[in-house]
Amino acid sequence: MNTKTTTIKNVKTLTLVAMLIAMSAVGAMIKIYNTVAFDSLPGYFASLYFGSYIGAIVISLGHIFTALTSGFPLGIPNHIIIAVSMAVCAYFYSIAYKKFNSYVAVAVGTILNGPVATLIFVPQYGWGFFVQMVLPLTIASFANVFLAAVIFKAISTKIKR
Repeated sequence: MNTKTTTIKNVKTLTLVAMLIAMSAVGAMIKIYNTVAFDSLPGYFASLYFGSYIGAIVISLGHIFTALTSGFPLGIPNHIIIAVSMAVCAYFYSIAYKKFNSYVAVAVGTILNGPVATLIFVPQYGWGFFVQMVLPLTIASFANVFLAAVIFKAISTKIKR
């Protein structure tokens, strides 16, 4: 591959990733409950389309946008922890999709980003926080991972990567 083709491919990838980050910012404005929003859909899609590392970056920034537009209700350090946990979720979502199938990936993404991510804060905030957040977070997680899988499957049948 010559240098010009490589440069064009890199610019195209960078542009698409930037667009997904921008879509995360828009999704951050579509709140379901508190800081639960549609910010992670582009991140989950990016983890399937570009790979788990880029997906982790997109999904982390998506949560930071949501926390920013919500006023960081849990504090900046806790939202950084959430962003990192979402990056881990996107990473394992991508691996599950590649190793198994979309059904397993949706289940993995939903469980990790729903109940498991909420359990992280039980020592700090208690079981009341868990009970309050687990249902809306699990529902939103399912919607985000499911829609990302559907969109990826639709696009991958049209575009050969």
